[in-house]
Amino acid sequence: MPHVPVAGDETATLLGALERERAILAWKCGGLDAAGLQATVGASSITLGGLLKHLAAVEDDHFSRKLLGREPGPPWDTVDWDADPDWEWHSAAEDTPEQLMALWQDAVARSRSLVASALADGGLEQLGRYTSSRGESPSLRRLLIDLIEEYARHAGHADLIRESVDGLVGEDPPG
Repeated sequence: MPHVPVAGDETATLLGALERERAILAWKCGGLDAAGLQATVGASSITLGGLLKHLAAVEDDHFSRKLLGREPGPPWDTVDWDADPDWEWHSAAEDTPEQLMALWQDAVARSRSLVASALADGGLEQLGRYTSSRGESPSLRRLLIDLIEEYARHAGHADLIRESVDGLVGEDPPG
């Protein structure tokens, strides 16, 4: 399990918190077949497969688009987001568990590399190349905090769904 320093510097604490949330999601989604990744709880239509695809999109959006100003890459570049703004959630049912996990793991690997380079080149204070409609550009610090919040919010969904699939509960993956 990734370690979040108890009294680390700001960068180590932010990165540790993000890696912990990523590890929890990987654990909650790992080892399931397609039916497990498509299970829902109650009135919600959220699935673990949908979470993987959604968080892959969020990873790429935060660090490729908002931080570096890059255009979306595959598979995001071929989606008609106006026709289906929740495409990643809907289309996840068409993907295999292996495809979903690989898509998410690849996005995380890209994000880790981009964040490491950005930290080496300008630190947490540097502004992303994305500019909002209000003329604001987020700092790398803000992008990291936003992503930590996104993972933490969805970790609760993953807890409930995974418990309903096979009874797996807990806060930390074993070992």
